[in-house]
Amino acid sequence: MSIVIDSDITLLMQRLHISSQKMQEQYASMSLEEIVEKEAEAGNQDAVKFAQEIFNSPRMLVKIFQLADPQNKLEFLKNMSSDQLREFLPLMEEEDINQGLYFFDINKLMDMLQDIPPEQLVQTVFQMFSPEQIMAYLPEEQLDKFLESPDIDKTQIMKNLQLIPQEYLAQMYEAVSGEDSDKISSKELLEKIGNLNPHQFQDALRVMQPVAKQKLVMDIANAHQDLYEKFDADAYTNMMKAHKFQPEIVKAMEVIDEDEKIKMLEQLPKDLLAIVITQMDAKVFADQLLKEHPDLIAQAMLK
Repeated sequence: MSIVIDSDITLLMQRLHISSQKMQEQYASMSLEEIVEKEAEAGNQDAVKFAQEIFNSPRMLVKIFQLADPQNKLEFLKNMSSDQLREFLPLMEEEDINQGLYFFDINKLMDMLQDIPPEQLVQTVFQMFSPEQIMAYLPEEQLDKFLESPDIDKTQIMKNLQLIPQEYLAQMYEAVSGEDSDKISSKELLEKIGNLNPHQFQDALRVMQPVAKQKLVMDIANAHQDLYEKFDADAYTNMMKAHKFQPEIVKAMEVIDEDEKIKMLEQLPKDLLAIVITQMDAKVFADQLLKEHPDLIAQAMLK
């Protein structure tokens, strides 16, 4: 390791009551551990206490190894395995976890977003797009799939068809029945559409003009927000990739549960994961070192 340990050694000298002259004449080329050991052997009880504090006090560890400096944290992290690095992630502040997501390119973000729970994907999408935009950007096949879903009751569809302008209803009915609807009222058109057999009814929905179909689907989904989860995950990720930049997507991902974001960070290469962890709180970092990696602290003291 190449950690800078109190470069002016002022703290060490003060704690052990070592003079500048003694430090220069006897200890100039020694490691921290060697200095403390020599002083302890010489009967310096401050040295004994100091050594105990290093391995029992996160605050002392932060000060001795200057762990507020990300570079010094990195020197410890470089000596850990990927599994050991992952142990730090649940200890990090969510803000630092969110920042770690910027290390992924947009293609990797899209892949990972397809694996999170549907409700969290929808929450993320709504951070970037309005319902009107979502409908406009969804492929028509997704709208058709939505309207054909067994979870969408025909009663819901008929109720919302009442909000569709008559010219669109007429076009739907004429396309599947072959009848002229010029003299048919909007109310009658709705009745006739409702009385179509199931196959014709689905055909009528498929041939709706896109603007009308988008409104129909949006009105149904807005009444039952969980229905937005019926759209395929890749339809949403394709939308993001086509219309948003990576920073906008990462910002929107703040609404995703922390454990899901941690799973994402676990996929980073070891060197990048270590860099992410250097941003965590120094005292929390030191506490984890003391609990799980005292051997690395000992190694650093030898330098």
